Amino acid sequence: MRIQAAVSLLLSAAVAPSLAFTPGNGRFQAPSITSLDMSPQSYWPVYGAPGQTANGSPAGYGSGFESAATSSFDTHYKQSARFRKKTKQLATLGPASESFEMIEKLFLAGADVFRLNFSHGEHAQKQELLDIIRQVEAKHDHPIAVLGDLQGPKLRVGTFANPEGEMLQGGQTFRFDLDPTPGNNQRVMLPHPEIIEASEVGHNLLIDDGKVKVTVIGTGPGYLDCVVDVPGKIKDKKGVNTPDSVLEISALTPKDRADLEFMLKMGVDWVALSFVQRPEDIVEINRLILEHMPHATIKPNVMAKIEKPSCFEGDSLQQIVNLCEGIMVARGDLGVECQPEDVPILQKMIVDECREQGKPVVVATQMLESMIESPTPTRAEASDVATAIYDGADAIMLSAESAAGSFPEESVYMQQRIINRVESDPHYKKYLQAFDPGNDGTAAAAIILAAKQITRTVNAKCIVTFTVGGSTAKRASKKRPDVPVMAVCPLKETARQLCLSWGVYPEFSDADKIDTDNFRSMLGDACAMAKKKGLVDSDNDLLVVTAGFPFGTPGAANIVRVVPAAGPTYWDSSL
Repeated sequence: MRIQAAVSLLLSAAVAPSLAFTPGNGRFQAPSITSLDMSPQSYWPVYGAPGQTANGSPAGYGSGFESAATSSFDTHYKQSARFRKKTKQLATLGPASESFEMIEKLFLAGADVFRLNFSHGEHAQKQELLDIIRQVEAKHDHPIAVLGDLQGPKLRVGTFANPEGEMLQGGQTFRFDLDPTPGNNQRVMLPHPEIIEASEVGHNLLIDDGKVKVTVIGTGPGYLDCVVDVPGKIKDKKGVNTPDSVLEISALTPKDRADLEFMLKMGVDWVALSFVQRPEDIVEINRLILEHMPHATIKPNVMAKIEKPSCFEGDSLQQIVNLCEGIMVARGDLGVECQPEDVPILQKMIVDECREQGKPVVVATQMLESMIESPTPTRAEASDVATAIYDGADAIMLSAESAAGSFPEESVYMQQRIINRVESDPHYKKYLQAFDPGNDGTAAAAIILAAKQITRTVNAKCIVTFTVGGSTAKRASKKRPDVPVMAVCPLKETARQLCLSWGVYPEFSDADKIDTDNFRSMLGDACAMAKKKGLVDSDNDLLVVTAGFPFGTPGAANIVRVVPAAGPTYWDSSL
């Protein structure tokens, strides 16, 4: 079949060595934890147990389709709010969320992607977590993406003779040099010659996440003389940020390269690159991925973490977005290296650029920080999450809240509640439609735009795209249609990667179950899968189906059809 040839072509291309509210007391009030049932069963009380259809029949990941001829639309547990949201959720796994039971709870609470932070833990632990995620995926017959997050370079000062560190006074001078002798109140080692070489008079250095700020007043061979602008205590091995300098270092340390090679072997769906300073960093990681990918595997998507001011110089941001498959607004380091009042503006700038280019964008860091220790967020945190959604972000992320907090499940569920509330607000649709990303003038772009307009005209319930590599589904997501986009994928890897795209509901189907020589059969499959995912409610619901022929040609959408959900038994011969 053509689809099998297309899959083979995609696999071979992947290994080719080339690059191309009720507020109260300042907090958002939720039901008390004793009364809030957060067990997996609480998410599907009337829809049927996961792993079963509503009528009790078994379901499995890629287990096949129900008959498209049936006219009975039973209520399905995937019609619940958790499976109807368009904005996606990432949850970081850690000590608080490493068991099968907790990971399943986080999935049912709303997590679409799980983040594995390679700054902590051993490779064996990451493999165990990925195996558990795949078990949850199979149990619930629903694609789940895994993002591996590389640590990146860690720039730190040396050690001090005084184990308590040294207090620097405002206005005093202080030297950073390459001398390994333990430091004192006048100097300390800075074991990063690239910082010394890149720094100029007037540049700032931020120590310990900005708790101490100094300005360079003199440079020389192997040293920087600075004046202390913001006084404070410096201790051993505290971090250094260089907001004014572009460092001549790779974004990938030896540890990152080893971690990347392991990620490729274990099969993550996304790789997040930290410390991105310039477009060349994305070129480098893409080259390394292609060099080290196991044979006959699908290339993972690359996500650039925007956390350095240099990303906004000239057209760097546009180039970085163009070179990778996704972006993370990493507001931790970005908030240290940029002025606080600039971060919200930069966040909107990044989101807009990603929407313009049709790349998924994740807003991350301190979204529900207080829920590390509290079962409810502050109103300011709830507003911050809502703002990212109103901006049009594809996804929002939790870090310590789900990895190490006392309320991992509640924090994920709270994000889902905020998403559903915002997406039900009439203002949300207005804000989304106010931003109209441009078209590239291709036939595929025209087909997707037509599909969006047709759904409004005929009041269709769903757009269905048949896609091998995901490009058609991403085009549809870019246009932010009013209805869900179901992406039918013959590759599990594509289905998982699409879990990060706004409004896309990926569905895996084995290549040999899609008869690409019979488009009517494909339309029937579309109806069966839309029913399986709970995207249609009755026989009379309409689907707008797009596909490209020859099937498997990237971005070649050239057909659009409107079909009733009842299935081919009830269609006339024109379909």
